[in-house]
Amino acid sequence: MGRILGWLTAVSIISTAVAAPAVADPEPEVRCAVTSGRDLPRAAPEEAGFDSARLAGALALAGARNRLNVQIFRHGCLIGAGPLNDRTGDIAWNVWSVTKSVVSLIAGIAWDEGRLDLDAPIDRYLPPGLGDAAHRAITVENLLTETSGLRVAVVNEGITGIVPIEPNSAVQALGVPLDHPPGTTFAYSQRNVDLLSYVVELAIGEPLQRFAQRALFDPLGIGSGDYFWSRDRAGHTYGYAHLTIPPNDLAKLALLLGDDGRWGDARVVSGDYLALARRPSPANPCYGYLFWTGAGCVEMPAFLPPDSYEMSGLGMQNVFVIPSLDLTVMWTGAFGSRSVAGPIGVLGGSTELTHEFFRELFAAFREPPVPDPGPYAEPSRRVDPRSLFDPDMTLAIFGAGPDAYPGCDVLSCLDAPLAPPFAAVPPGCLIVACLGADPRTPGIR
Repeated sequence: MGRILGWLTAVSIISTAVAAPAVADPEPEVRCAVTSGRDLPRAAPEEAGFDSARLAGALALAGARNRLNVQIFRHGCLIGAGPLNDRTGDIAWNVWSVTKSVVSLIAGIAWDEGRLDLDAPIDRYLPPGLGDAAHRAITVENLLTETSGLRVAVVNEGITGIVPIEPNSAVQALGVPLDHPPGTTFAYSQRNVDLLSYVVELAIGEPLQRFAQRALFDPLGIGSGDYFWSRDRAGHTYGYAHLTIPPNDLAKLALLLGDDGRWGDARVVSGDYLALARRPSPANPCYGYLFWTGAGCVEMPAFLPPDSYEMSGLGMQNVFVIPSLDLTVMWTGAFGSRSVAGPIGVLGGSTELTHEFFRELFAAFREPPVPDPGPYAEPSRRVDPRSLFDPDMTLAIFGAGPDAYPGCDVLSCLDAPLAPPFAAVPPGCLIVACLGADPRTPGIR
């Protein structure tokens, strides 16, 4: 009897397994090839592993929080766009310190071509007699990691770019005191990156923007008239900010990073360089080569995957790259976080918006990559006002005070006359955005 019952049980199990409907494997997720045209390849959210309704919720949250343009890419496909994108996509917008990361990409291409040595002291590239021995001992990598040792005064350094009265930002950097030995301490200096853009220009032997156009922007289909990049009155390109570029073109730079420096079949910047750029420096576990790196750093929520990194500019101009999820998010706008400390908390770097946005975005995955982290809990923050303002840096612009570089004031620098303030700015371009047509920037709309 036992054998008969065992046999009947086995038959029953087999019959049930055969009769049960098969569970279909999920459809393979779509992948998109990049294009150098204005219309980037799109896919439905479901084709990339997302739920449309949940993704719409994340986009609505961003749109309600001063995000003027939002673009979400998965596997190279545009799967989500903000409600204002049709009106803002081609308006050139100052991406502020995102400019720093673009300078890093340009430096990386120069390194790939063997024209820039990251380990070299800038003494190798500077003209003889410019700067003292201590400043000339700063290395290219020190500039890329913001460990040059230069004194920092954020307000002074930034305001002179907005109101361009300064003589020569790179030369001014060589007059700023060194508060730390180069390579030892991270300090978020604006002049540091202006000096880097000048050094790269000297290393490649041509104007920075001409090289950038040919080596970086042209392969992506970004025309020279599609953006405006400010120069100081001596004609040198600002490195720390003031690249004014349409979100639809910034999205192409995001896609370039999302594919590890490749643009279709072309290699624009090497994976080797980007690996270095994403690697935190010993002086700051959140900062690589002018990129912010790692979950929990700057605007990146702590629940993001550890390989996350970003380009970050004032007012939350951001490109978020998450290689392990093949996910890239680009957005522009004017702040948008909420803080219990009010405007001071928002200006101090509240990450409430990015926390809530990525919480919604991750929940929109068919299979969420992390458990729900819960609502945002704001940490206490302190800002040292001494790092924001240094009157000596303002006096230096006028050729006065201890930080002034000899022979540089608002009229001339190193015996060369300076262009008038605002002389290089196309009509219609005012600090934040370019809204008017001009023959020099025909692609700005």
